[in-house]
Amino acid sequence: MLQDALAGAGYPDRVLVACSGGPDSLALAAVAAYFARRGHVDGHPVSIGAVVVDHQLQPGSAGVAATTARTLEDLGLSPVQIRTVDVASTGVGPEAAARDARHAALEAAADEAGAGAILLGHTLDDQAEQVLLGLARGSGTRSLAGMRPSRGRLMRPFLGLRRADTLEICRVEGLEPWHDPSNTDPVYARSRTRVEVLPLLEDKLGPGVAESLARTAAILQLDADYLEDVANDTFDRLRQQTGDEISLPETELRDLAPAVRFRVIAKAAAAVGGQQPSYQRLLAAEALLRRQGSAGPVELPGAVSVYRLSLAQLLAVEPTAAGVPREAARCGKLVFRPQQPPRN
Repeated sequence: MLQDALAGAGYPDRVLVACSGGPDSLALAAVAAYFARRGHVDGHPVSIGAVVVDHQLQPGSAGVAATTARTLEDLGLSPVQIRTVDVASTGVGPEAAARDARHAALEAAADEAGAGAILLGHTLDDQAEQVLLGLARGSGTRSLAGMRPSRGRLMRPFLGLRRADTLEICRVEGLEPWHDPSNTDPVYARSRTRVEVLPLLEDKLGPGVAESLARTAAILQLDADYLEDVANDTFDRLRQQTGDEISLPETELRDLAPAVRFRVIAKAAAAVGGQQPSYQRLLAAEALLRRQGSAGPVELPGAVSVYRLSLAQLLAVEPTAAGVPREAARCGKLVFRPQQPPRN
């Protein structure tokens, strides 16, 4: 799997393994070390180092990081570095904040090392959990598509392996992985999914549930990619920008398939500095297309307002500063505007 992943990435000559010391990433490090000792993949030269990220979220985390680093050095990975990060308290939740801090540290380490790939140890079980959590949140196609085998420099060559396989690799290699207590802490939804929900589904529905969920993610990735490409092309074609504002002609928006229309509205919000709107907020913004006359604003996350300008109001617009009238409007439009910060 790792060999195929590196081949698909064009055989980068410098690779980093992200390792927490847990069974999944430690097994990945052991497999990567095989190629590091050989010095090549399919005849292409390669050197493989490792990064251990210490999130400082648990007592003794520095000791775990140091022990993991020594194990990685014993495997033959070089260089091995420890990155200590501060996990910010934000509204995205502790797991997402830790992930953001970790990815930032990994990307910085890769930049310094000139690495073309960062290997992550996520497994098929992780993918199944991701899909279940997305279903529980009522998420859309993008979220249900789960984790990508590769995105930029991040690569997940073990997405086809079960967690039991990584434990077996550690056993065969004589490695003693660290087991993160948060992985079984019921305070986290992912931990409850791992310890309670997936085993219950396997028990009640029969074996193969995790594989089916991972297969669903792989199928949805294809659908999500296609819709994303269509939405990007459509947004680029329809967008009209004036200063900080972006507008979309309502006639063309109405003619779009709903799956594309909602994505285009979300892209317009993002283009003026907004965040990904919830489905409810997208529905509220899209409903402006069915209003008579000018309407709104609808507030979207990230301090963005969207409102409808009617055709009559657009036709009443004054000439431009140069004294040349604007091109005659043919329909109303949705306007996306960043909210002005309050004045002191």
